[in-house]
Amino acid sequence: SGFRLQRSVVVQDTITGRILLSGNNSVYREQRCFTSDADYDEFLSTTSKARKPSAIRSLQPLVNLPGMISLGGGMPNAATFPFEKLTMECSSGLELTLSGKSLEEALQYSPTPGLPALNAFLMEHLIMEEHTPPDRTGVERALTITQGSQDGLSKVFDMLLDADDALLVESPTYSGSLAYLQPKGVRLIEMETDEGGLIPENLEATLRNWDDHTSCGGDGPRPKVLYTIPTGGNPTGASLSLERKKRIYEIASEFNLLILEDDPYYYLRLEGDSSKHPSFLELDTDARVIRFDSFSKILSSGMRIGFVTGPKPLIERVNLHTQASNLHPTGVTQAMVLALLESWGKEGWKAHLEGVCAFYRSQRNYFLSSAERHLTGLVEWNAPDAGMFIWMKLLGVDDAQELIETKAVESGVLLVPGSVFLPNPRHSPYVRAAFSTASPQDMDTALERLASLLGGNESRKNSK
Repeated sequence: SGFRLQRSVVVQDTITGRILLSGNNSVYREQRCFTSDADYDEFLSTTSKARKPSAIRSLQPLVNLPGMISLGGGMPNAATFPFEKLTMECSSGLELTLSGKSLEEALQYSPTPGLPALNAFLMEHLIMEEHTPPDRTGVERALTITQGSQDGLSKVFDMLLDADDALLVESPTYSGSLAYLQPKGVRLIEMETDEGGLIPENLEATLRNWDDHTSCGGDGPRPKVLYTIPTGGNPTGASLSLERKKRIYEIASEFNLLILEDDPYYYLRLEGDSSKHPSFLELDTDARVIRFDSFSKILSSGMRIGFVTGPKPLIERVNLHTQASNLHPTGVTQAMVLALLESWGKEGWKAHLEGVCAFYRSQRNYFLSSAERHLTGLVEWNAPDAGMFIWMKLLGVDDAQELIETKAVESGVLLVPGSVFLPNPRHSPYVRAAFSTASPQDMDTALERLASLLGGNESRKNSK
């Protein structure tokens, strides 16, 4: 018949690559499945299309070939480096040493996607084993290591978005992403969220009712990218359920969206474990997901190690950007991470994650206990099941910014006003609190001070 069954609701024409996906009313709609590198061309920005490989950087993978004599790249001679050995002692007592060839590799220029051994380790263990992405389209996936996931985000935004392009983004969302997107002139299309994260019905309605006829006062070309933080969202702490993820993926397939899965809190599960919460990458039958991971929350934020995984044609575009900017991620911190992960093995990695989650679970519970004690009747909040944030609505307050940036600071409390997390500027009664670093005693004191401010705040409607 020329068709094959992908899942219970997905049928693909093997000749055209088109997908027919069953909707909620059992009506089949034509879908797209990426089957070749060229299928991604329409998503690239003008800048990304113009990028060319660096002639010097292109030599780097060839340097270590057997018998190769390099007179090409401008690599410094490792004999001049003043470092003989680097030794790291872990809190567990484990001692790691970098010396000889491994240290030389860490200190020298290295391939753009990162140290080959670490890149391969991450792809094998933290992507293929952890997420088991489907392999049904013929499009190869690749991974590139970045200077933290923020570096990867900014490069992917640059790759996919021109000024005045529309981007579907959760509201509220990560202020660090907004700091890049807003000056770029991207039109940020706000998607509604609730305590369960992005609302699929709002996403579908926005796309289905989109008017791309700008000459008639419409919305311009339909968005081609969705940006989401699916686990322990920053700032809301909300996590998408598997049911919502599946529905969002169906919508992305129908309207041919790329999904940017920004997931730095994936391993910071405060209830259950990550294996029970499949990622968008695990659902990615079409090869339309670009995933962002980070070691900042689970190993060290100062090491600046993140990694981006997605269709190889797009990851190669990210690498072209890196060639023209920071050349490659820092070698020493990559070597530290590789040495630690190899020494730990799967059981050590699992034990570390359990310890980190137990710590933040305790911190969250201390915060919630203090909030119940001091803020009941003054503030509304939901308990997060992942991450390190509490999203709080100050009752009776129309705009939290002045209260938080002026009066709270004067009282010795630092919080972040909710307005900075909104894609498009306006007042907000919300604030974000982080429970990651303050001691239980300090959290209690801070929330007591906040309660005092709210009790005497002239902007509270019930005191007018």
